Amino acid sequence: MPSLKSRIVSLYLRSTRKKAFASAAEMNRWIARARMFEDHRPPAALSRRLDIARREVLGAPVYDVAPRGGQGGRRILYLHGGAYVFEITPFHWRLIAEMAERLDARITVPVYPIAPEHRFEEMFGMVMETYRRMLAESPTGEIVFMGDSAGGNMAVVLTMMAAEEGLAGPARHVLISPGLDMTLENPDVAQAARLDPWLDIEGGLEAIRHYAPHMDRADWRISPIKGDLSVLPPMLILAGEFDLLTLDTIRFADLARRAGVEVELVVEPGMMHVWPLIDMPEARRARNLIVEFLNSDVPDRDRRRAPEAAVSRAY
Repeated sequence: MPSLKSRIVSLYLRSTRKKAFASAAEMNRWIARARMFEDHRPPAALSRRLDIARREVLGAPVYDVAPRGGQGGRRILYLHGGAYVFEITPFHWRLIAEMAERLDARITVPVYPIAPEHRFEEMFGMVMETYRRMLAESPTGEIVFMGDSAGGNMAVVLTMMAAEEGLAGPARHVLISPGLDMTLENPDVAQAARLDPWLDIEGGLEAIRHYAPHMDRADWRISPIKGDLSVLPPMLILAGEFDLLTLDTIRFADLARRAGVEVELVVEPGMMHVWPLIDMPEARRARNLIVEFLNSDVPDRDRRRAPEAAVSRAY
């Protein structure tokens, strides 16, 4: 059974954040309001706890986060979510800090240009240049792509773009509630949206229109499920039962396996979009899985969390 805290979070999201995704007008209103308060900088408490350095890539901020006194041998590129239109949040930073400490990793966080002020080409131009500089600094086998929501989409697209350019790809992916088919053409998505306490269809489509108004949503650069999945590395995908994106995430995992990719897919019962970012028991389990995955070999399996946190292979 989902924890009491997760049920409270779901109720809160349904009464607040879901409104942003209810319609195009609501999405635009939330974007305008967000611009008044957003601050991409890491919280001060984390800056006191970790080594955090800021630089710029193509005029946009990039942060490098590492544990104090650690070796920082592992390299991770973290791509934050936010429907391409919202900035990185303290929830992202807390996850990044925990992963840096537990994995003794140096995590590179590009604060990429967001829509509607910027479009697809500017976002990926900046993120790809950040990755090129990482490749110049580190052995390719040490680089992991990690991303949540829109950032999970970007991690997959960036890997496909790197393959097109003949660049080395990442060693592994960790994808948290990724958006992988932005056509939303699956007829079951409408029912999933009614059960989702956070996301909805019309506001999500408006965010994508801001991000790439000149591109077909079926283009693999927008919907990577339609791209060449064979170029992808072993991956861990964390999805929530009550996330409208999960239906296509399950389909993506199946297609990736057919393309020869090692995939571990975990669908957490009762969970909402990007639940591993929120402080609750289910998130702590998910973060343990990320650490386990990046510190061990990658088995090819699906996992659904049972109420007692046992594992059953459901797909």
